[in-house]
Amino acid sequence: MQHPRRRIRRPVALAATTALSLALLTSASTTLPDPAPASAGPVAAAPNGAQLGPCRIATTMGVQMSEGLPTAPGYVRSTGRVRALTLMVDFPDAVGEGTAMSRFREFFPQTSDWFHTSSYGRLKYQAEVPMTDWLRMPRPFSAYGIERGSPYEPGYRSLVEDIVKAADAKVDFSAYDLVNVLATPNAGPSALDTVLSVTFSGNDDAPYADGVPLANTSFVYSRQDDGSGSFTETGYRVLPHENGHVFGLPDLYTSDGGGTVGHWDIMSEDWGANNDLLGWHKWKLGWLDNDQISCASTPGSTDYTLTPLAVSGGPKLAFVPLSGTSGYAVEVRSKEGNDEAVCEQGVLVYRVESDVDTGHGPVTVSDSDRSSGGCTRRPNVHAELSDAPYRPGETFTDRVNGIRISVLAEDTGGAYRIRVTRS
Repeated sequence: MQHPRRRIRRPVALAATTALSLALLTSASTTLPDPAPASAGPVAAAPNGAQLGPCRIATTMGVQMSEGLPTAPGYVRSTGRVRALTLMVDFPDAVGEGTAMSRFREFFPQTSDWFHTSSYGRLKYQAEVPMTDWLRMPRPFSAYGIERGSPYEPGYRSLVEDIVKAADAKVDFSAYDLVNVLATPNAGPSALDTVLSVTFSGNDDAPYADGVPLANTSFVYSRQDDGSGSFTETGYRVLPHENGHVFGLPDLYTSDGGGTVGHWDIMSEDWGANNDLLGWHKWKLGWLDNDQISCASTPGSTDYTLTPLAVSGGPKLAFVPLSGTSGYAVEVRSKEGNDEAVCEQGVLVYRVESDVDTGHGPVTVSDSDRSSGGCTRRPNVHAELSDAPYRPGETFTDRVNGIRISVLAEDTGGAYRIRVTRS
């Protein structure tokens, strides 16, 4: 099986003086109903907000895209309506193949629908395309010397300045929350060889257009075809991954690939088969309410009932804090919604650490059946963790910290009853 990319696509560390400075762009669909004003981050106050205090592991300053709560300032809002300017760009030495709108349709409405499903309708994208033709750059792609460096290095700065000049007569950049640049797929190397897609965000030194800094700008290059033959169904998923960064979500892959999270979150593996976001991320983004979260912070044994993450409503997440910067999250994953790739349903247990940088393993999924080889045979999915969920009668144990998480039963509606014991 060909392994097309060793997770080299990561958001670029930027020189912003405030908080964390990595993030990605959102894009949207006009098919979503009745857009509401947008708001950022998880809901800060709710009836049981005080009880959740021990489970709100802190954002760690100086850590790139910390998993802590609340999300640091500077990221794009994660609920309500988001307006995304989307531009299709080509070059004299890489003329757009087909129409610009065909390039747009590689990503929409699938990206918008994916976020609509994952957010239970709380994030409403509005993708806007004021220029429906290819935006031709004045110089060849090769002349820009595009690399995935930081931040807005000369090649990218020149490219952005040329984009602004070419589009400024028809585009009011100040009207949008973010910018997506979809380059023609034949610019640069194939994604099977090198991934150039990158995002710049939170950068005070970003180029300006119409009086605003282009600090939330994402670039997507060659076709994200993993070679499995599933491109038409799943090739768009590089954009939801990149979009995740704009909300402050880190890369969950490491230099070894998806070995710590597998396909349980799109911030880990974004190619091939579909997968959703972790429940911790949904709480962090404000897509789960505080009353859907349980905080297992006291000694003794407590039972909790959890409903599948893919189904709207009901209790979704139990969190077991270990320290001010780490803890275990417990949720139910089932084969529905954005989780069509799930081959083993059950209770997923994973450790979250807010003091670990993006791309260095801030989340680690516990494998209920180690060295099994997994249950999936889909190409380019990290198979070992595909059967990670725990089933009734199975128990996760952390002897060092005196934690046991036992799966007691599953009801006919797919809900699971678990018991958390702290010694």
